[in-house]
Amino acid sequence: MAASAPALRAFLVAQPAVIRVVLSRVRGSSPRDAGTEMFVAPAALWGTIGGGQLEYLAIDAARAMLREGVLTRALDVPLGPEIGQCCGGRVDIGLTRMRASDRRTAEARAARHDATLPHVHVMGAGHVGRAVADLLQHLPVRCILIDTRPEEIALCTAAVERRVSVLPEAEIANAPPGSAFIVLTHDHGLDFLLTAAALDRGDAAYVGMIGSASKRAKFRAWAKRHASAQNIDDLTCPIGASGSRDKRPGVIAAFVVAEVMAELTSETAATAPIGAQDAPLSGHGNDREGKSA
Repeated sequence: MAASAPALRAFLVAQPAVIRVVLSRVRGSSPRDAGTEMFVAPAALWGTIGGGQLEYLAIDAARAMLREGVLTRALDVPLGPEIGQCCGGRVDIGLTRMRASDRRTAEARAARHDATLPHVHVMGAGHVGRAVADLLQHLPVRCILIDTRPEEIALCTAAVERRVSVLPEAEIANAPPGSAFIVLTHDHGLDFLLTAAALDRGDAAYVGMIGSASKRAKFRAWAKRHASAQNIDDLTCPIGASGSRDKRPGVIAAFVVAEVMAELTSETAATAPIGAQDAPLSGHGNDREGKSA
């Protein structure tokens, strides 16, 4: 989910018995870094330590602890042919049955992680904007969907922030450093205004405007008249240009989100201990999607 602390809190409230599973030590290659954690209940999961057989083993061990009343356990797992993974490293896993104090600590840790999430401002809640929000809700970002039209904002069902704003350029001005801005409103003039505001900041991780190469050329000419000192070299327009020519909103959104996340992510972000993108999951570990490094 886009906000990990509320999702984790809801999971812990719903589950009276939970095992915290953490990669306490990593040697060599591993799907995730030391500190990565997940939470295992009898019939539900929250988070991931990398999938594959490593995760299956951890889930089975955690559920055995819940059945048998065991409080703590440690595993030393080689990531090789013995368990059907090819990473070649080795990990130590700590498993602990969570007390009330442990739950509070986990929530606080998730809240601190949430505070570090990059902001992605989606400027426009039309078909493509809503499709972008639908995808971003599952990723480790704080997505804010902004439009001047309350009726369009009301159509968004994604678990993201939604703001009706008569001055969307003010939302851009007040965004934190390192934010990403995706501009796709219903009006070309407004697109130009908001794109210029985002570029003027000089600290955006990504500024993208929906449109074609001709729209980019028109914006360049507009910027020379209205923002003469502005450099548009950092503008991405068209957005999602590496994708297909398919014009369906969901397809456009997929390529745009991939483009934005490529700019926002780094090795540190990709291996963060709390995966904000990890929504609560239910079912047995054998139904878990396997991912081998």
